[in-house]
Amino acid sequence: MKIQESEENYLETILILSQGGEPVRSIDIVNKLEYTRPSVSVAMKKLRENGHIEVDGDGFITLTGSGRDIAQAMYERHMLISDWLILLGVDAETAVGDACKIEHNMSEQSFLAMKRHIEEWRRGIHTRKT
Repeated sequence: MKIQESEENYLETILILSQGGEPVRSIDIVNKLEYTRPSVSVAMKKLRENGHIEVDGDGFITLTGSGRDIAQAMYERHMLISDWLILLGVDAETAVGDACKIEHNMSEQSFLAMKRHIEEWRRGIHTRKT
């Protein structure tokens, strides 16, 4: 099931916030994304209804298996594309912003080809150094 770009962004944000070791709350997402509380609340309800997150009685948000899979896929795309753009000479701020746009619209086939190319390039660089 294909989900919307905004849902992917929310799931990726929850993943990133949870990596800090603290429980994630809606207010944390509001602060990170600079969205309104009502917008985040509506999104969390939809993600919960679609089985991508769970919210406990204290309001702490955790990713379910499907939510984690989507979030990790988006995060991997984001990091790979950002790193690639930086390697091409794009400044970090622009690279991160552009990666956020590209990660959601790139086909799986193109992403895997890019990933394979970058990995081959990195192996080639590593081999030349040794």
